[in-house]
Amino acid sequence: MKIIFFGTPQFSANFLQGLLNEPSFDVTGVVCQPDEPIGRKKILTAPPTKQLAESHSIPVFQPTKLKDETFIESLRQLNADAFVVVAYGRIIPQIILDIPKLGVINLHPSLLPKYRGPSPMQSAIAAGETKTGISIMLLDALMDHGPILAQTKLAITPTTTSKSLMTEVVATGVPLLIETLQKLEHSEITPTEQDHSVATTCSMLSRADGIINWNQPAALIDAKIRGLNLWPGTSTTNLKIFSAINTDRSLPPGQVLIAADHLFIGTGTTALEITELQPTAGKRMPAKAFIAGHHELNGTSLL
Repeated sequence: MKIIFFGTPQFSANFLQGLLNEPSFDVTGVVCQPDEPIGRKKILTAPPTKQLAESHSIPVFQPTKLKDETFIESLRQLNADAFVVVAYGRIIPQIILDIPKLGVINLHPSLLPKYRGPSPMQSAIAAGETKTGISIMLLDALMDHGPILAQTKLAITPTTTSKSLMTEVVATGVPLLIETLQKLEHSEITPTEQDHSVATTCSMLSRADGIINWNQPAALIDAKIRGLNLWPGTSTTNLKIFSAINTDRSLPPGQVLIAADHLFIGTGTTALEITELQPTAGKRMPAKAFIAGHHELNGTSLL
């Protein structure tokens, strides 16, 4: 099967590598977002999928306009059987969806139709869900709207973070994607329409989404910390919070308590013990190291 792969970040590159490892697939092109300036020095850097493609001498396309006629003709000339999309980052227009004979196959890390949109893993964890999953679908012109080809469930535990879930999605999703493509090629799958009446959406995350409201229940704040730990992170007054533990200690919402080597902050229910954090003008550190230089916070309020 000849495939053109659409994807940009390292998450996508993991799936691209899986397709490259499968002898029955021939990846004939990779489409990704343009190079971007990265880091404090703003060094122009190629996306991980581009770097991987170039290491395998695969043609790379980085169109700024997906309806560009030259780009579309280049896709046609590659004569791929299917396009595969994993976290590409842009809505693909109908003129491109119509090119491959087997369609455009998208892997989306949620149990569609729940959490359509750009942040399904983070949003599911932050909302306190106990399960999520992987959906592989045929793309249509609407966002995450197309019929389902395959689906599997994944548990969200009290220790699941967006980083750990991403790792699990890759480990489970790569073989599922390969199996689905092979079944599709041999007409062994009947696409199933989504139940659009129960669809939910999630949005692109911003730093504002990571601001902690200490009046909320501890479980929800903890879920938010775990869900947003990669981006945008969670923050409160002059602090970034990276990890916490639920406790049965009682404190007013937002109040800080330092007890020996432990740092507690009150919530709308019971207090959270903060285990890793970073002051605004400092480095990320365990709570014990932070406490050594910040005893003045004991008894103060973050509200």
